[in-house]
Amino acid sequence: MNIILVSGRSSKVRSITLGKSHLAIAGGCTLFAIVTLACLLHYVSLRYAVVNDSPYLRTILSTIQAQENEKVRSYLRESLNTMAAKMGEMQAQLLRLDALGERLSKAAGIKPQDFMLDRPPARGGAESTVPARQLSMEDLGAQLDHLAQRIEERTDTMGALQATLSVVHAKQQLVPTSLPVNTGYYSSNYGWRIDPFTGLNAFHEGIDFMAEEGTPIEAAAGGVVVFAGQHPQYGNMIEIDHGNDLVSRYAHASKLLVKVGDVVLRGSKIAEVGNTGRSTGAHLHFEVRQRGASQNPTRFLRLPG
Repeated sequence: MNIILVSGRSSKVRSITLGKSHLAIAGGCTLFAIVTLACLLHYVSLRYAVVNDSPYLRTILSTIQAQENEKVRSYLRESLNTMAAKMGEMQAQLLRLDALGERLSKAAGIKPQDFMLDRPPARGGAESTVPARQLSMEDLGAQLDHLAQRIEERTDTMGALQATLSVVHAKQQLVPTSLPVNTGYYSSNYGWRIDPFTGLNAFHEGIDFMAEEGTPIEAAAGGVVVFAGQHPQYGNMIEIDHGNDLVSRYAHASKLLVKVGDVVLRGSKIAEVGNTGRSTGAHLHFEVRQRGASQNPTRFLRLPG
């Protein structure tokens, strides 16, 4: 680009040649000046906007405040949704704990209402001298996580306890702890006695329950019938194998109601009281044998079960 300068006072003519570099420098300076002026004007407007109560500043501040409020609301929504999900999980776990507690109380022979699980726990105490502090959302979330973990651990522990109690209860069902007849009168105890037939001192390997003929005889525990028939001395007799080399014997019955191979439960009616075999009157002769040796039945009948 050529620029020709003509002076009116003199006859001289000057010519200035501008290259691309000169034009670029001139443009850059112009742009810098414009930007500097704009920034200066913006600073001045913001600097004195508070005093002048500028609507422009109010608009900017309102926009920034709205954005911050939206961020806070979004954070609160996400936090509440997370806590709501955790609360749902904890409610489901509490229902499992309630069901486990009811089953455990039944297995242990305890009434659920004795624990008053339907009431909030009673708590109290003097007001703390340590200054209280408010929980933040992070603190509350951490507390919920810790509580959920503890509930899960308690659920696993109670599940293991239930399995243990179930095994113990099953084993108890196989121990002859239930009275075989509905009477508490012993006509003859276990041990040495005067034999009613010979008059000699003889060892009695069971206990005799005096009862009317036809009185139901019930299994003292669950098991499998291994003998049901006639015996030369015991008359009509039943033997039930309870496992662990434990057998119960019911003798002198008038009528047998089970056969070999039958599986019976505790309290099942298996026979009726009679006066068969070596007997002086209607009664039940009851024995408990372990590994073939007679045991005192009263030791078992006193056991819980």
